[in-house]
Amino acid sequence: MKDCFLSLPVLIAQKSTCLIASSQQPSAPLASIIEPMNFTQLLEGLAAPHSGGTTVVAGLDYDSRRIQPGWVFVAMRGESTDGNRYIEAALEKGAVGVISDSTAQKPRPGVAWATVRHGRQALAVASANFYGRPAEKLKITGVTGTNGKTTTSFLVESILNTCGRKSALIGTIEYHVAGKTLPAPHTTPEALELNQIFSQSRSAGATETVMEVSSHALEQGRVYGIPYDVAVFTNLTRDHLDYHKDMESYFAAKRMLFEGSGAGAPRVAVVNAEDEYGSALLDVSRKSSEQLIGYGINNGDFQAARMDLGPQGTEFDLVTPHGRARITSALIGKVNVYNLLAASAAAFARGCPLERIAEAVGQFQQVPGRFERVDCGQPFTVVVDYAHTDDALRNLTSIARDFAGRHGGSGRVITVFGCGGDRDRAKRPLMGRVAGNGSDFVVLTSDNPRSEDPQAILDDALEGLRTATARYSVDPDRRRAIGTALAEARAGDIVLIAGKGHEKYQITRDGTFPFDDVQTAREALQQMGYSNAGGVR
Repeated sequence: MKDCFLSLPVLIAQKSTCLIASSQQPSAPLASIIEPMNFTQLLEGLAAPHSGGTTVVAGLDYDSRRIQPGWVFVAMRGESTDGNRYIEAALEKGAVGVISDSTAQKPRPGVAWATVRHGRQALAVASANFYGRPAEKLKITGVTGTNGKTTTSFLVESILNTCGRKSALIGTIEYHVAGKTLPAPHTTPEALELNQIFSQSRSAGATETVMEVSSHALEQGRVYGIPYDVAVFTNLTRDHLDYHKDMESYFAAKRMLFEGSGAGAPRVAVVNAEDEYGSALLDVSRKSSEQLIGYGINNGDFQAARMDLGPQGTEFDLVTPHGRARITSALIGKVNVYNLLAASAAAFARGCPLERIAEAVGQFQQVPGRFERVDCGQPFTVVVDYAHTDDALRNLTSIARDFAGRHGGSGRVITVFGCGGDRDRAKRPLMGRVAGNGSDFVVLTSDNPRSEDPQAILDDALEGLRTATARYSVDPDRRRAIGTALAEARAGDIVLIAGKGHEKYQITRDGTFPFDDVQTAREALQQMGYSNAGGVR
């Protein structure tokens, strides 16, 4: 089976041990005891005709290259290939059973066989069965939305841990599993990897899991059957329309988390009451969830009063129907007030008292690649951020403008940004216009061009950038573009390097290459004569 299905390169040692590995090196084995199971037991909960029910199952996978003797191969259609093409390859590797979503495929003699309507849903049910339905033994908090998922998820995990819980984290930047930090190839992995993570987390004593839930994962059925205790909605702005086609379809995918997909609706829905789509979700959740918590700066059950948004952090009163707490956070900007409110509401829904929430937030420092400052002693501010939509870029430049102008300052906002290839083209001019309107000087460059011509992507963004008032330059070489922006900066300015954030690579038509915005900025500052005494904070 080809890489389009490969969310984590996973090796499962037969029956007793599974490894979750990065794309280069496997991690140390993590124990996960699996009870013996036959093919019928593997299919429990699936209304699927099958044969060979007594066949003993030693493992399962949806990638034919990872199949081992005694395993079941889940052959499912993907976005760019069809796993059913690799059934023979799986059988040659020793597969004893096949779960196929193709009626054109006929059972093979001597092979346990099931034909299902939806391959990914079948994978979700079968992998949950194989690992003993571990999700049902955890309290899972799912966070969805366009922006803020990662920061909110990190915050919720931190609060839960401060409250004495043992949590796992699944998200865009990394996975936290059984005390180990693992790379995250996808925001939300396939159901097989999810159940492995749940199983390993339970074996390590975890009681909670916090996970970012992408719209792709919801629509494709990767999270089918997961019982969420708490679901959080941050916001919805234009993104991923190359996949969803329109905002209504995008929102419909997000809504699935609150309606339930293969499991009941979440016990508690935590919803941004000041977001246009959040208002619609409030109506959905009133009917489907036992408890609803709306949040917003001025609206909802959890609100922020007496806000002080400073360049070194944020303070506000967390006002709730259950009391108040003063929140002091190292996170900056109005956008992070929303993230802090969302995380506080979610943690409260999981039983954390307000005073412990405030304590945990006060100890929390940084999310990698989210307003991450690079300080080498230079007299201007350098920030790396993941902002890769027009809304996120608008928020980022707004924060920067506020800081640059504080106390009568005349600092300028200098922004480096690009747009991803093989993604929604319509948002590129929007991003160009937002960057130009929010900045004094813009350096337009490449992000991850993927298979597209970088110049064609730049031309799309230029349509919007040219309508704005900022000066700008264009350079497809991202390293050189960052150098240009830093060379332009003067004392009191703020340089924003937007779009890639925590990513340590750049994807081009020629392959994937190491590239780290933080490291690139640090090296450029050192070449300009600044020391590295300040480091990154």
